[in-house]
Amino acid sequence: MKRIAILGSTGSIGTQTLDVISHHPELFTVEGLAGGQNLSLLAEQVIRFQPKKVSVATKTLAEELKQLVPAGTEVFYGAEGLQEIAAGTDADFVVTAVVGSQGLRPTLAAIEAGKDIGLANKETLVSAGHIVTESIRRHGVKLLPIDSEHSAIFQCLNGESIEDVHKITLTASGGSFRDRSRAELRDVTVEQALQHPNWSMGAKITIDSATMVNKGLEVIEAHWLFGLPYAQIDVIIHPESIIHSYVEFRDHSIIAQLGNPDMRVPIQYALTYPQRLPTPTRSLSLAQVAQLHFREMDFERFPCLQLAYDSGKAGGTATTVFNAANETAVQRFLNGEIRFLQIEDIIKEVLERHAVASNPDIEQITEADAWARHVAGSIN
Repeated sequence: MKRIAILGSTGSIGTQTLDVISHHPELFTVEGLAGGQNLSLLAEQVIRFQPKKVSVATKTLAEELKQLVPAGTEVFYGAEGLQEIAAGTDADFVVTAVVGSQGLRPTLAAIEAGKDIGLANKETLVSAGHIVTESIRRHGVKLLPIDSEHSAIFQCLNGESIEDVHKITLTASGGSFRDRSRAELRDVTVEQALQHPNWSMGAKITIDSATMVNKGLEVIEAHWLFGLPYAQIDVIIHPESIIHSYVEFRDHSIIAQLGNPDMRVPIQYALTYPQRLPTPTRSLSLAQVAQLHFREMDFERFPCLQLAYDSGKAGGTATTVFNAANETAVQRFLNGEIRFLQIEDIIKEVLERHAVASNPDIEQITEADAWARHVAGSIN
């Protein structure tokens, strides 16, 4: 029986993780859940899966939640609550699915507590990849990717030597506006940006998909997950999202991972690795799909992806600042404060103002993150 804790249980990845667990009750038990503001859904999850510990965003919500969950359930809140669910339960596997840089400290706490990690929080490696990977090595735990693209690369590399890799290619759907020119993006609305053509995701990730920031974060994450230089990490647009990513080896053989776009497959693979079990997902019929399409990445059309590569190559606090500036800009767009194209302008300006610190410690990362958010919030 594998004991699971989930950070971000009420979000898209969290709810799908619980769906996977519900199909294999003989294999999994839920030890802890950390949600955010969605009190009613979190209460339902607690009643159904009976975790010993649960956490919400604020003290007020925690007091409300205590009235909704079974007696004996320990209720926590805030950053300390996330840390408790990450490191203070009997779980041996922690799914980190919170959105944004708030996932860094609890993920590190879980690693230091000797727990294996199912990583769906890109920002953890983007902000502090050198610290996280060293901690993984030092504590001898597993770091298993949950993002569909990184799971695909991980699966393609099974049984292979990383020294034989020529390059890896992450596929990108192109997001909500993949068929629009830059001129057509000036006045797009929040509602339009949130209409992802292939995947059902949260608001922030959906906007990131439209700007291609999401793919940029994945490029940086792939650098740390697989230990490859940025010159060996490519991105290609694949509108159908059937090929989730692929690896080309030095003999020019290519191995790809295919499937219908359904996050429950990579989630379950992380939970059950190295075993494969039946899933509640649809089988892929290539005959029905009939055609797959691909486009070279246009970095002028998607400048945020170029900014991500540049930040990754600069290293140090550059990737932290890239991520923090984007998080702030996206929230400002969702709040109606700025236009869609201003997201990339803000990221670029914040990066230009930043003096990169090499090999930063956690405090330097925290300071750079706070600085970038302040500057990104002040740019008009």
